[in-house]
Amino acid sequence: MRSLLVAAAVAVTALPGTADAARRGSAYDGTWTTVFATTRGNCSSGYSVPFLVTGGRVSSAGGGRVSGSVNRAGGVAVAVQVGASHASGGGRLVGNSGAGRWSGIITGDRCSGTWQATRS
Repeated sequence: MRSLLVAAAVAVTALPGTADAARRGSAYDGTWTTVFATTRGNCSSGYSVPFLVTGGRVSSAGGGRVSGSVNRAGGVAVAVQVGASHASGGGRLVGNSGAGRWSGIITGDRCSGTWQATRS
């Protein structure tokens, strides 16, 4: 559970996409594999988690409650909740890769770190 939330915490600062954007798609649509690293706190690190971007909206490709978006410039904002654990993150996608920061409370521990993503 901790690893799922840490991984999901990843992604990204943009406004949610509109229904028109979802129909048109976005330059960032696809499955993104995200690897999380913890730099502060007592949370696990090194987890790899897939996320799905469709029409500029970010969703889970593996579990947990994930909401977020990617704007036209690649700015990302994501929030994740699994049980009482929650985290959020932001960053930027460029082409088929991206990076950013995340923070949250995972099973009672306040943690933060970085993430890197690649599109498959």
